[in-house]
Formats: sequence, structure tokens, C-alpha cells
Amino acid sequence: MDDPSVVPGRAEVPDSADTPQVRLAEPVRHSPSRNSWIGAAVGVVAAAVLGGLVGGLVVKAAVSETACDAVRVARDVLPSVVTVTAVGRDGSAGGTGTGEIIKSGGYILTNEHVIAAALDGGSLSVRYTDGSTSAASLVGADAATDLAVLKADDGADGRPLITQGSSTNLEIGQPVVALGAPLGLYSTVTKGIVSALGRSVTVPSGRPINHHLLDAIQTDASINPGNSGGPLVNCSGAFVGVNSAISTVPDAAGNTGGGSVGIGFAIPAAIAMPIAEQMIETGSAGHASLGIEARTVPAVGASPLRGVFVAGVEPGGPATQAGLQTGDVITEIDHATIRSVDDMVLTLLRKHAGDRVEVTFVRAGEVMNATVTLTTS
Repeated sequence: MDDPSVVPGRAEVPDSADTPQVRLAEPVRHSPSRNSWIGAAVGVVAAAVLGGLVGGLVVKAAVSETACDAVRVARDVLPSVVTVTAVGRDGSAGGTGTGEIIKSGGYILTNEHVIAAALDGGSLSVRYTDGSTSAASLVGADAATDLAVLKADDGADGRPLITQGSSTNLEIGQPVVALGAPLGLYSTVTKGIVSALGRSVTVPSGRPINHHLLDAIQTDASINPGNSGGPLVNCSGAFVGVNSAISTVPDAAGNTGGGSVGIGFAIPAAIAMPIAEQMIETGSAGHASLGIEARTVPAVGASPLRGVFVAGVEPGGPATQAGLQTGDVITEIDHATIRSVDDMVLTLLRKHAGDRVEVTFVRAGEVMNATVTLTTS
């Protein structure tokens, strides 16, 4: 399988014990027999026990970090933050993460990897900052973008919604605050800055589909396992992102693990909220699709052909209508180089149903092109 940590358009990460790895900040596991980290040779780790909001409204560069009143932010935002517990059907694969109340009726946004343990028929519950708890049900989950929406059975009655901010106006150096339950320590608050913007981060999930954090916000606000799904907010307490992954430094043997090294990643609110609203409305994220079954073409010897092998086409689907066939190898979509299934997924996540895309593919050694009108997956 291709190394999913290398994202097109970014510098490749050398294979070295000193290279930071991006990983999901997994949920804090309840079972001591399970590893609390999802393996990843690439260093980006999901943060089910990694939560946080990324600051939303614009804080001009002239505003220094010392001007950020974390005490006020904590007081205002924590009542909107919950600790999420997911337990597998057999009760052995539980974990905790974080979420934020985004809509009246008890709708809570979190990471997909936070609730993954309950996808087999397990149970979900939320804990409010005052210590009270409620059972919860799953509204929708999307592994591709690592987002999920829950609904508290008690409707989160009397609990405030998190204030929505604008992640599109964030600036590098702007102070932000992360709130969550790192290592199960609920109502934890940390402060930092926006370290970088527009990161495209692919995070191994340990399952067939990897997580893709689009235009991620990089922050040095301390994020650890258990913070996953929690809010990253600006100094006004407005929600700007969902803390989802951290970078760790492997040891001499190449093993990953540990906590925050000051490199965390959050999904911008501008991306997370429309997907959450779609899941609330329909139960799914509804991403754009080519209508194909795809596999990464492995590197073989000196062969220059790299891309995505079309293992199957949906009858009557968009690819079929455009003339693609089983056995074709897709090498470009809208002039973006496609070398793996992850490349294809990342490209299509930026598209919408109804968009027309130019697909370049190879058939029997001949380079061909087709225009495909995307549909909803």
C-alpha cells in the first residue's frame, strides 16, 4: 500500500527516525490491552483523544497573544463542549474524545475516529462540563473527512451552542485556544497560535479508507489523545476548527507515540460545518463521485506508469457515461496528478456533485481524455 502520508504539492517526508509523524490523536482507550495510537509510519495521527476548536474570527496581527483572555474564553466556551465516549458492541473497544454542541436539539460535532469503536453496534454517550451525562445516537459519520455528528438523547437541554466563527479569516500568528478532554481529563484548556494555514494532511486510519484533513489549520496549542473532535476557538471564543491530528516524533526504532510536540492540525470550520449540516439533513456527507472502484497502481520496477487502476465502474454511473472502462488507469483529474487512491479522494473532496472534471487515463498504452460529470456518492 502506498505511504498515505505524502500529499501531492507538499515536500515529501523522508523515511527517518527523526521525521515527525502525523497521526490521529486517537480517543483515550478504556481497554489497557489496546494500543491508544493508530499506527502510522507517516507521523500524522488522529486525535480521538485530541480535541479542539480552531480560532474563527479574524484577530489582526497587531493583537498579541497576551491579549487573548483564556480565562474568559474558557468560561464562555466550556459549557458548549462535551466529552464523547464510544464503546464497542462487546464493551471492550471504548475510547473518549471531545465534541461541541453546534445545533439546538443536542447535535454535536466530533471526529469520525472518535466514535469509530461504536460503529459496529456499540453505544455512545456524552458528558457535559457540569458532570451530567446523556446517551447519544449517531446522526452521520464520514471517514473521508474524519467528521461525525451525534445527537444527545436529552437534546442537550439548557446547554449553549458554540459560537460560530470564520476560519477563512484566520492569520498566521493569531492566538487560539483549544478545549477538550486530553487523556480523559475533561474541561482542559490550552492556548497557542495559528502556526500555518492550508495544510493538506492525509492521516492513516488503520482501516481501508484514510482520513483527509482539507486546508487544515496547524497550531501549537497543546493537543493530545482525547482532544480529538474538540473545538479550536479564537480569542472571542468563536469556533474556527475541529482539532483532529497531531504530529509526533518516532523513536530510534521508528515507533510512533507520545503526546503533543507543538504540531497539531484542525479541520477548518468552513469545511466542517457544511459537512455537518449535510449529515444532519441527510445522514451522510454526500461527496462527489466518479462512480468507480479504484486501486492504487503499485510502483513496479522502472515502469513510469503510476495512477489509479479502475477495478470496476458503476453501471450507468458518471464514469461509464463518459466512456471509462474497467482496466483504465487514471493519471490526472482536472490537471492534478493522481498517483494513488488518496490523491483521487483528496481531489474529489474539493468538488461537488454536478461538477464537470477532465479525466486523463491510459488504456492499452494510449493516453486518453474524458469529461466526467460527478454525482453524489
